[in-house]
Amino acid sequence: MHWSLAAAPIIILAFLLVKLRSTAQQAGTTGMFVASAVALFVFRTPIDTLAVAGAKGVWDSASILFVIWTALLLYHIMNKAGGYEALRQGIASFSRNELFIVIALGWVFTSFLQGIDGFGTPIVVVAPLLVAIGMRPVYAVAIPIIAHIWAKFFGTLGVGWLATLQVVDLDAATAHATAYQSALLILIQVLFGGFAIVWMYGRWPAIRHAWPLVLIISAIQGLGQVIMALFEPILAAFIPAAVAMLALYPLSRWRRYAEPLTGVPVRPAMQAELLRDVATKAAPMGLAMSFMPYAVLTVIALSSSLIDPITNTLSSFTVGLPFPAVSTGYEITNAAVPHYAAMAPLMNPGTSLLITAILTWLIFSARGYYKAWQADSTNSQAGILASLFASAVPASVPIIAFLVMARIMDHSGQNEALAYGLAAVAPAYVFAFLSNGIGIIGAFATSSSTSSNTLFSDLQFTLAKLNDLPVATILAAQSAGGAIGNAIGPANVVLGASTAGISGQEGDILRKTLPWTLVAFILTGAATVLIIMLGN
Repeated sequence: MHWSLAAAPIIILAFLLVKLRSTAQQAGTTGMFVASAVALFVFRTPIDTLAVAGAKGVWDSASILFVIWTALLLYHIMNKAGGYEALRQGIASFSRNELFIVIALGWVFTSFLQGIDGFGTPIVVVAPLLVAIGMRPVYAVAIPIIAHIWAKFFGTLGVGWLATLQVVDLDAATAHATAYQSALLILIQVLFGGFAIVWMYGRWPAIRHAWPLVLIISAIQGLGQVIMALFEPILAAFIPAAVAMLALYPLSRWRRYAEPLTGVPVRPAMQAELLRDVATKAAPMGLAMSFMPYAVLTVIALSSSLIDPITNTLSSFTVGLPFPAVSTGYEITNAAVPHYAAMAPLMNPGTSLLITAILTWLIFSARGYYKAWQADSTNSQAGILASLFASAVPASVPIIAFLVMARIMDHSGQNEALAYGLAAVAPAYVFAFLSNGIGIIGAFATSSSTSSNTLFSDLQFTLAKLNDLPVATILAAQSAGGAIGNAIGPANVVLGASTAGISGQEGDILRKTLPWTLVAFILTGAATVLIIMLGN
């Protein structure tokens, strides 16, 4: 009963979003109250423990909300100046092959952003760009979510990998094997993700056209990550993603992808005619100026992450809240922490987005783009702020609800019950197959692969020992699963929906990403068992 009820909040949340097409606000708040009821009446969780867990969830949401609000600010600054129309028109003139552009933006550029600046930044940046080139908003969110999954664990300069090392004490050999095997399992996400977004774009005809490109990009990103994981895991996602970005230029000169797309009669992901056939009002700026904010964002993010004096200075200021020790009737204990989830706000991607937004507004205002694009000369700043609040407030409520639910499930022992339940009913090899599923559950609950590894890496370590399985392989499966689960992480879906202008349609997005997640889970489980068998 405890195991079944521990799964209830997640099952109900998924059912509301996918089957009933409830809004994220409705599903998130319902899931939060269900988790609270299960914790209170079944897992013997006192009110004070629930209160602490809820407060931690609200604090956890702060760093994500900072990204959401600043990303939406940049979006409205761009949109009201005609920046996205300029991007669409400029990209159309740069390349005549629409599918190549979708791959370049939706997969390669998204992965590059994840390599340097995660926490949802790739989704909020790329989703509006895909809408601007004529993609349906639901696909404009689903495609970058799926496409950047491979870079989640080693992305943001290895934050997921570093979090795993903090939670589990590994000797050098086991750590080396874990990094290598994680990259091997993530190869599935690279290749499968590339073909999935091409399929979503134009089904089998699109795959027949793009398969050489997908294989080349997959080799650069996937095999590159495997090689880098052997030498420097912190750069294992960034370096291959950057090389793939550089490879786009010579690939765009290939006649197969330089010429207009033909032979793809049905394009479910697109809502407009082919890029070259769209005739609209001339944008007030060129492609270089419209892309300027993203170049600025990349420079700021790279500088803050790779230049040690800047990184050390920005990281020195942290903010964390103190919380007391709390426990449950089943002796699930969470120790007191003086600075819970200490955040370095100056290192948060929201700061990079805020600086970029301010610089963009100043430059666009000085050049008169707002007056040129808008029908009247009303105060553009007031219009931007009003639009910001109208879009950001509805997006913030479910984020808070999801993370409060995650903390309640963690503090009450529901997450541990789910994980131990899987281990209790599964023989060793079955558990090995299911182990990446624990990572997926953690990422679904927290919308973060890093949080999933923080929650479950030590547990997976213990379960691997109990089942006499190789620790490195099980931790690799946990890491791969934590990345996969981001494809259905509710907070990630809300993040993309809000920037694509389709808040309330989160269930439609999940219906695109859920099948991919299930297949990736099965393939990763099978690969995990294969690695163990070959090792024996």
